[in-house]
Amino acid sequence: MLLGFAVLAGWALATITGTASVASRAKPVAGAPRGTAAAGKSASRPNIVFILTDDLSTDLIPYMRQVRALEARGLTFEDYFVSDSLCCPSRASIFTGSFPHDTGVFSNVGPDGGFHVFYDRGEVQSTFNVALQLAGYRTAMMGKYLNGYMGGPAESPVPDTYVPPGWDEWDVAGDGYPEYSYTLNENGTLQYYGHEPQDYLTDVLARKGVDFIDSSAGSGQPFFLELATFAPHRPYTPAPRDAGLFPGLKAPEPPNFDVLPTDPPRWLAGHPPLTARKVRRINHVFRLRVQAVQSVDDMIGAIEAALAAHHMLRNTYIVFSSDNGLHTGEYRLMPGKLTAFDTDIRVPLVVTGPQVPEGKTTDAMAENIDLAKTFTAIGGTTLPGDGHSLMSLLEGEQPADWRNAILVEHHGPDVGKNDPDAQDRTSGNPTTYEAMRTHRFLYVEYADGEREFYDLVSDPYELHNIVASLAPGELARLHAELAKLENCHTGSTCWAAMHVDKDP
Repeated sequence: MLLGFAVLAGWALATITGTASVASRAKPVAGAPRGTAAAGKSASRPNIVFILTDDLSTDLIPYMRQVRALEARGLTFEDYFVSDSLCCPSRASIFTGSFPHDTGVFSNVGPDGGFHVFYDRGEVQSTFNVALQLAGYRTAMMGKYLNGYMGGPAESPVPDTYVPPGWDEWDVAGDGYPEYSYTLNENGTLQYYGHEPQDYLTDVLARKGVDFIDSSAGSGQPFFLELATFAPHRPYTPAPRDAGLFPGLKAPEPPNFDVLPTDPPRWLAGHPPLTARKVRRINHVFRLRVQAVQSVDDMIGAIEAALAAHHMLRNTYIVFSSDNGLHTGEYRLMPGKLTAFDTDIRVPLVVTGPQVPEGKTTDAMAENIDLAKTFTAIGGTTLPGDGHSLMSLLEGEQPADWRNAILVEHHGPDVGKNDPDAQDRTSGNPTTYEAMRTHRFLYVEYADGEREFYDLVSDPYELHNIVASLAPGELARLHAELAKLENCHTGSTCWAAMHVDKDP
């Protein structure tokens, strides 16, 4: 089985690049020796490759050998969270380094979300790529941008050929979820891709990413490349070469699988036990998701091979992450997201690069609002925003005054038309909430007055809502700390608000 998978993987890389052999793909690309000057014209400043997946939960990582190889060569963040477990708000936070309460993007569509809110508020000018381009970087965006980009409302002043500021290369799709039959805006020109094997979107992104690296090798400029896949988002389409892999694979069944928390909020209360039919569906979805991420893994291999071929690998930061997680059976919920549970808000973050500790993990709390300031710090420039640079951690430091809390914000229930993330009650569709997550607890306040509190030390799977047992003074303090997070608007005020009392 393993040998067969290696052969398939080798064939996959040859399909993506047209050059790699089976032998070269069957073994993850190794990092170049450290401590020597990097070859190439961009050696003075590091390059950055950011691989952002869609709905990739932590339970998929064991099936991604290239990501595990990144973990062996870099730093893995064990406590990395998103500002909202929904695509567009999370991506808006990534681009700007700010919470939804400052970007104004709380959903995928409608008056409080989507690309058009981001555009109308002028957020397109306040992104890390604009800062990097001004600092002399070549910048490329490929794949998924923000929900509502391309194919927006007929009255929209933004044409499908629109390219946001700050990008030298732009290859972005609107509805790329099926992986076939989509249109790419290629630097202002619309190009349709059909249903042939070579049109599989993740493979197209891999080829274009390799081409950008090849062209950057002779440009004399450092570069930033974002490869934002639609995989493994619903409808969970694997590449044809991967469609038969992992036969019989089933979804994990942790202690919170098919179990309701005690004293759950109204949106969750009353969910019946999963039927055998629903469990079969959950297993089928999980298997498709594992199959779908194989093409992402192949893409990572192709990108690393291109970097190595140009002697750029040791001078390039590779950042791998996801915009949000996904629950698959936990809390009796069918596949979905939007909740404040760890299944949805805690996602992978793995970083390799110059001076990054090899094979290490950190439990320092980090959030997607930190990426923008991290990218600009790598590029020798700055960006306003609510986040905080992760550079000290990437350089092996363990700051004693690091934050101990993060904020999650969500507007719901989500019922927008044409929303690819629309969920019914079986998948969970929470009402509006604000949540504070620390190492020790999760505290949630809903707009309807309900609250949740989970003691993560004694209850790591978030199964016992004990908010009713907290003293009035404890609740008042939690509310005040959460309010400071909800109302912070600068890097310094948000950083201060992210330092909360370690009890209860």
